[in-house]
Amino acid sequence: MSSTADKAQTADSALQKLANPAPLGLLGFGMTTILLNFANAGVYHLDTTILAMGLFYGGMAQIVAGIMEFRKGNTFGMTAFLSYGFFWETFVFLLVLPALTGMPGPTSTSLAYYLFFWGLFTLAMWFGTLRLNGALMAVFGTLWVLFFLLAIANTTGNASILHLAGDEGILCGLTAFYTAVAEVLNEVYRKTVLPIWPVNPKA
Repeated sequence: MSSTADKAQTADSALQKLANPAPLGLLGFGMTTILLNFANAGVYHLDTTILAMGLFYGGMAQIVAGIMEFRKGNTFGMTAFLSYGFFWETFVFLLVLPALTGMPGPTSTSLAYYLFFWGLFTLAMWFGTLRLNGALMAVFGTLWVLFFLLAIANTTGNASILHLAGDEGILCGLTAFYTAVAEVLNEVYRKTVLPIWPVNPKA
C-alpha cells in the first residue's frame, strides 16, 4: 500500500516539474494569426512566409504544446492546442494541395463552411475560458468573432468585411501574444509582471 502511495507521490512530483507549454502554443497561434491577418487587412499579399509559419510554428508548435498539456492532464489545453495546431496544418494544405494533386481548391462556399465550424468550435471553447482567466477570454472571444467574420467575407465576397476581419484578427493574435509573454514573465519573476486576470472559482 505504501509502495503505491510512494509511486503516486513520485508521479505527482514529476508532473510538477513539467514546463508550462501554454506560452509556446499561444505564441505559435498568436504570431501566425497576426501575420495571416496582415494579409487579410491588405498590408501585403499571402505568400510562403505565412504558409511556412502556419505549417511549423502555428501548426507543429501548437501540436507539441497540446501533447504536453495531455501529459499534464489539462483537457482544455490539450483540446485547444491540438485542434488549432491541426487547423493551421489543414489551412496550409488547403492552399497547397491543389498544386500538388491537381484537385480543385476550396470554393468560397466550402471555405465559408470550414471557417464557420471553426468559429462554432471556438465559441464553445470560449465558454470554458470563463472559469480560467480574462486574458484567455479575450483570446478566444476575439477568435470566434474572427472566424465568423471570415466566413461572412467568403460567403459575400465583401472586401470591406475581409479587411475588418484582418484588423480584428491582428487584435486576436496580439491578445494571444500578450497572454504568452505574461505567463512566461510571471513564472520567471515569480510575481505578476503582466496581469492575466484569473477567475476566482468561488465567485
